[in-house]
Amino acid sequence: MFNREIEKKIEEYKKFRIIAIVGPRQSGKSTLAQKSFPNHTFISLDLDVNKNFAQEDPEGFLNTYANKYGIILDEAQKIPEIFPYLKYYADKHKKAGYFILTGSQNFLLNKEITESLAGRVGIINLLPLSLKECLENKILSENYTQAIYKGFYPELYDTEILPSIYYQNYIQTYIERDVRSLINIVNLSVFKKFLSLCAGRVGQLLNLESLAIETGVSAPTIKHWLSILESSYIIFLLQPYYKNFNKRLTKSTKLYFFDTGIATSLLNIKNSEELLFSPFRGHLFENLIIADLYKQYTNLALKPSLYFWRDLGGTYEIDCITEVNNNIYPIEIKAGETIINDFFKGIEYFKNISNCARPYIVYGGKEKQIRTNFSVLGWQESFELIESLE
Repeated sequence: MFNREIEKKIEEYKKFRIIAIVGPRQSGKSTLAQKSFPNHTFISLDLDVNKNFAQEDPEGFLNTYANKYGIILDEAQKIPEIFPYLKYYADKHKKAGYFILTGSQNFLLNKEITESLAGRVGIINLLPLSLKECLENKILSENYTQAIYKGFYPELYDTEILPSIYYQNYIQTYIERDVRSLINIVNLSVFKKFLSLCAGRVGQLLNLESLAIETGVSAPTIKHWLSILESSYIIFLLQPYYKNFNKRLTKSTKLYFFDTGIATSLLNIKNSEELLFSPFRGHLFENLIIADLYKQYTNLALKPSLYFWRDLGGTYEIDCITEVNNNIYPIEIKAGETIINDFFKGIEYFKNISNCARPYIVYGGKEKQIRTNFSVLGWQESFELIESLE
């Protein structure tokens, strides 16, 4: 059992009548719920016997398991019928931290559920392990190619399952099953092709028309499928940063996976040595760092404020921009393991056209440099970057 950074914030959430722990499957939600609320009754709605009982008689179901401590409903999104009853019980008893819900799909996007829980729920986002969590639990990989390939799902660090086997099964049993429960996919092979094409576009500008043509479906279908992957915590999209300092900006988004292990599996990268010579290495390293910056925000119980910047011609680009206390911090991400002058070109241009705060460069090496106008961090040193800006 690994220590998770969000545990430091749990006490703040115990004031809510209902607490929702959301995130991808296998990110450790059930473990966190049981560890944080050891006296609560744990009920898995993945089990048909519990699922059928809750669907057929929600009131009887809750009465059966009522106790003085509380109830953990694991995979709560499977029973939307129960949420009006949760609202009733929460309002009737007014007991803080009584209902703990976990969900691998973002059921809070469901309008009926949102209305039932409005003002009553505290939302905890639990993503796969962060670099800081790996470091503190003494499981951080020695080099970034190993970290990218292995990914950050806790089970991989708690067992001897090979990443190649783990992710192949993860994609088949979770992604495909969860997605098919949300949308009617006639041809599964087409959707698998779509997933692989998404992995090939990590860190790149997202062109829906091009993706649609290569997949063989319509652009609206691609847009819908992307939204499902987002709500299932498989991918996230980085928006371009807009400010008045330069209006000639790209308006496209960029695509990243919450976990690099899934992306490498979809790209059929068989080991970390193969990744070292892969044309996708730079993009996957960028994904590694930006996904970790996202986790740093969520582990601080903050909404991620992450963007990218690119001029219209594509001559200059900043991989990531974060906005903290009305200050903008440009962050360049370079897979190279040696610091070279080319690392600074984009940031120097951006500094000249913007009123940005101190820029950062995160690279594939390990040496840390605090220069007069820049800070250079090795990839293992970037684990507290967001917290340092707060």
